[in-house]
Amino acid sequence: MWQIKKIHYFVLAGFLFPLTLAACWVSLAQPEVRATRRFRFNYDVHIPAVHGAKGPLRLWLPLPSSDAQQRIEALQISSPVPYRDLREPEFGNRYAYLEFSPEQLAAPQTVRIEFRAQRYENRIDVRHLRSANPDTSDTAALSRFLLPNRLVPIDGLVGELARQVTEGLDEPLAKVRAIYDYVVATVRYDKSGEGWGRGDAVFACTARRGNCTDFHSMFIGMVRAAGIPARFEIGFSLPNNRSSGEIPGYHCWAQFHLSGIGWVPVDASEAWKNPPLRDYFFGGHDPHRVLFSVGRDLRLDPAPEAGPLNFFIYPHAELDGKVFSQLETRFAFQDLPGTVLSQRSAF
Repeated sequence: MWQIKKIHYFVLAGFLFPLTLAACWVSLAQPEVRATRRFRFNYDVHIPAVHGAKGPLRLWLPLPSSDAQQRIEALQISSPVPYRDLREPEFGNRYAYLEFSPEQLAAPQTVRIEFRAQRYENRIDVRHLRSANPDTSDTAALSRFLLPNRLVPIDGLVGELARQVTEGLDEPLAKVRAIYDYVVATVRYDKSGEGWGRGDAVFACTARRGNCTDFHSMFIGMVRAAGIPARFEIGFSLPNNRSSGEIPGYHCWAQFHLSGIGWVPVDASEAWKNPPLRDYFFGGHDPHRVLFSVGRDLRLDPAPEAGPLNFFIYPHAELDGKVFSQLETRFAFQDLPGTVLSQRSAF
């Protein structure tokens, strides 16, 4: 009897083991589900009536594009005048260009951009990146992200701070983490007074306050000063506790580049606002956002009289050769079916 039971045991074990192994294999073979947010987005620009204009009002509007982190669908521009759908040459940013004649400006005008977006969580586990080095495989493509911008120098105070903060560190990842921790620890999110919001790295280093543009300008300048490519990105952040409504203003973030890894996401200002998520935002961008443009000092064509744009998220308008600052804007979103949020990205 014992021998029969023993035989049955081994037969059963021999039957179950392959099933268990197959189940594990299927589980391992399943691709990781990325946290996703699907929504409709409206971007409205209202031009008040203008009388006595000598020439046309020129208007440039940023447009979102699809990339590895977001899919843009059904983008439409509702406009009373024709528009040109263009690409900025250096970073590939998409934008629309429109002109309103003095006769058309006699009455108020409105332009609406609307689209559907699917935004994915962008998460890289930096804990396992131990020996990454600066990427030299495509120096031409990355060189632009090592250069200074008008308000983001890599020498002077910014360069000296980078040297001090990274002293004794050899690995690029360790250097960037030290800079990130320094920025989050020493700059506070504070939009009082003047000087903030221009993305002025020197202002952030001295005033130790500002909004997301100031946080990330300081971070990017210091990272570039340490010899590591870094780039600026700007768009809108969606509230995680509402499924629809208006959005008061833009949000920006940053990425740095490591060999064999690619672009690593960072959000220093969100880390300051949410201290328990400091580690998450070094290597993570949640899906509650939509990207509109990359880079600083953007050169558009037709070129604005004001010169290159510091960054491009709000409409830029000019009338009779001067910046027209009387535009009214409204940004709104509405969630769509298909949103999938993981526990970590639902904050």
